[in-house]
Amino acid sequence: MRLLIQRVLSASVTIDQKLHSNIDNGALVLIGITHDDTVEDLNWLIGKLTKLRIFDDENGVMNLDIQQIDGEFLVVSQFTLYAATKKGNRPSYIDAAREDIAIPLYEEFLTKVGEIIRKPVKSGLFGAHMQVELVNDGPVTIWIDSKNR
Repeated sequence: MRLLIQRVLSASVTIDQKLHSNIDNGALVLIGITHDDTVEDLNWLIGKLTKLRIFDDENGVMNLDIQQIDGEFLVVSQFTLYAATKKGNRPSYIDAAREDIAIPLYEEFLTKVGEIIRKPVKSGLFGAHMQVELVNDGPVTIWIDSKNR
């Protein structure tokens, strides 16, 4: 399982020209799920994400986590995080999990993160064609892969 985390001043997801969800201060989290991901991968990443100190304290030092700034998460599924680009110029997505594996893990991710931060997690719509807008703050972008612990 992979997360691409971007610290944002704002972010939104639009589907079919309608605003689906949006956040202000917080993080846009793109999540990719592969075939052999487990609840163990999910729980490890949730622990990292919810405790990740990427927000500035009063001295301008990245020392605070999402709860300490009363921030929000916007989580968007993105199978292209598992693009294989070694051969040719057209990416292969063979390593991305099928829906029967990915959807339950994605939904559990949203639920568990929300329980930890004690507020609903905003999200995209799994499998939908989405337009994602963000104002990256910093910029700060962090990549975490559960297979590289």
